[in-house]
Amino acid sequence: MIQISVKSTDVRNQRGNAKASGKPYDLNFQTVYVHTFDRNGKPNPYPEKTEIILEKNEDGAALYYPVGEYTLDPRSFYVTRNGDLALQPRLVKMTPKAQAAG
Repeated sequence: MIQISVKSTDVRNQRGNAKASGKPYDLNFQTVYVHTFDRNGKPNPYPEKTEIILEKNEDGAALYYPVGEYTLDPRSFYVTRNGDLALQPRLVKMTPKAQAAG
């Protein structure tokens, strides 16, 4: 199980026009910390900082994750049209039991 820590509800917005298509975009990001492993499966000593793109509600507001411990929702993984495995992180709150085992 991959553990992800959310330490802040701050959201960073980025908007503009795509270079290739010229179409406007509006993305919201939240910083999270992923507890990763080395090539031998040993946990790394510190979580790694990254940003995830947030989904939006029907009004266009960012659906940020509250502070807490999460894992990846199985819906985060999908296969592209080229047959590659891809990841679009969606988080699920960890239960206290899962946090103790992690």
